[in-house]
Amino acid sequence: MKTNEWIPKVPVYQPGKPITEVARELGFDDIDEIIKVASNENELGPSPKALEAMAAEAAEMHRYPDGGGFYLKRRLAEKLGVKPENIMLGNGSNELIEFLGHAYLQPGANLVMSEGAFVVYRLVAALFCAETIAAPMKNFGHDLDAMLDAITPETRIVTICNPNNPTGTIITPDEIDAFIEKLPDHVLAVFDEAYFELAPENVQADVLKHIRAGRKNVMVMRTFSKAYGLAGLRIGYGIAHEEVVETLNHVRQPFNANAMAQAAALAALDDDDHIAQTREMVFQGLELFAEKLPTIGKGLEFVPSYANFILVKTGNGAEVFAELQKRKVIVRPMAGYGLPDWVRITIGTPEQNTQVLKALAEVV
Repeated sequence: MKTNEWIPKVPVYQPGKPITEVARELGFDDIDEIIKVASNENELGPSPKALEAMAAEAAEMHRYPDGGGFYLKRRLAEKLGVKPENIMLGNGSNELIEFLGHAYLQPGANLVMSEGAFVVYRLVAALFCAETIAAPMKNFGHDLDAMLDAITPETRIVTICNPNNPTGTIITPDEIDAFIEKLPDHVLAVFDEAYFELAPENVQADVLKHIRAGRKNVMVMRTFSKAYGLAGLRIGYGIAHEEVVETLNHVRQPFNANAMAQAAALAALDDDDHIAQTREMVFQGLELFAEKLPTIGKGLEFVPSYANFILVKTGNGAEVFAELQKRKVIVRPMAGYGLPDWVRITIGTPEQNTQVLKALAEVV
């Protein structure tokens, strides 16, 4: 069979290694002793209210889900102060990125992003034969002025990850407001806020106010994978002007958000205690790493983070990654982001954080 000629040139996304795969490769019998701090998952697990909702929904798995996601979109709209018509659901926010490619990208068009931001945007642009223009980072974060300068008449999308994955940096509300005011009308600004709920409230930018005001070229994407602990269910959502949502609905497959995921997300939205516990775990973990990393070896450099992970300069990230696996710790090497001397470490429970730091000290 003859495939489309550009498909073999599209890089394949490499996720964090599963615990079971590491156990097979290294011959570990007890997988419970392995900790995975590679994929920025919530180490507290899912919301207890979400678990109850999933159990209640299990007996209805012979039914198709609500293809419109009525109840989840209505609750999200109430919580965010927008209309249900401003919301669309995705099989994880990654699916929404693909929708954007279908709707806006093609040969001759381009997408602007920061060179050190979430790589899936680059992969989706390649999938639709569009160019990626990568603006240089500033202090491991987005340089919004450089990104504005990179926009051309052929630019269709500019993406801003805030907080940024994999660096953990954040953009201030004033910087975002100024950026949006300078944004050309022909460009859709996509604010990827996968880690929004985990950032301190005093630095959380209200990008949604621009959508409430009727701005048509601003979109926000969020997920239930991180703070809410539902990564395995693949449920995310986008908020945008209703015209943008309607456009994206033309490329959405029916029933893309499954029934179990919708039920769990709806319950998790109102579990404020779980979110508070998650945030406290993350804040305490970040403080511990900030205190201990400078004492390891000759002192390990790190980027101050506003998310549930921390970027650490260890020297030869691939080698450190391999050595840590032997000590039953899975982290994420960052060579794929142009940072070969760095690894990204998810903030876990106090016990996990202590195990990671002990293993790091042995390796470094």
